[in-house]
Amino acid sequence: MALLDDIIAAHGGLEARKAFTRIEADIVTVGGLFPLKGLATDRTARRMTAWLHEERASVAPFGAADQRTDFTPERIAVEKLDGSLVAESRDPPSLFAGHSLGTAWGPLHRAWFNGYAMWTYLNTPFLLAEDGVGLLELEPWTEGEEEWRVLRASFPGRIATHSRQQDFYFGPDLMLRRHDYRVDVAGGFAAAQLTGDYVDAGGILLPSRRRAFVRGPDNRPADDLLMVSIDISNPRLV
Repeated sequence: MALLDDIIAAHGGLEARKAFTRIEADIVTVGGLFPLKGLATDRTARRMTAWLHEERASVAPFGAADQRTDFTPERIAVEKLDGSLVAESRDPPSLFAGHSLGTAWGPLHRAWFNGYAMWTYLNTPFLLAEDGVGLLELEPWTEGEEEWRVLRASFPGRIATHSRQQDFYFGPDLMLRRHDYRVDVAGGFAAAQLTGDYVDAGGILLPSRRRAFVRGPDNRPADDLLMVSIDISNPRLV
């Protein structure tokens, strides 16, 4: 798709990205979703690592200063920095069976959510070029004086992410402005995530500010219902 090619080029290009294996960044994640899940608000900055050419991610510290997560679509684990195992599931989706928005989460639930969500965000828009991802351009969205082009992605089952269908909005400069999805692991509520404040990580551009709101029936974010707030800093490609 020509539009996707232009979007990827605007974000740094596939060829430049091929020289690297993973992206690392400091993240601070808070918001109204976590108290709903029985989790304390924690503004500690953590180091997030997302692989670029396979779906894998890790964040540290997690739960203790000497612990980290290890996420893939087939497995979620909390482990010590020396690799010794603290907890794991080899069937992560089963952890969320029957969950509603208010169902409490434990460490493995949060680790899985963090892993697939941050992998998705740190690999956007490049993941839209993955094999098996279906794309459809929707009608443009008018936001103030700007017209945003919208790509609807249908993700294959092998990719762990928020929901099978997601919409990505790109501004006149082809930078990501908004990302819509349903949070299947939290009762399937509709979210509209606003993005901005782009930073340069070794030639690859990514938004450093993400704010996910409940999406209202008018398809707009509900400003008083901030569910997840993510601030990203000090990114680097390795």
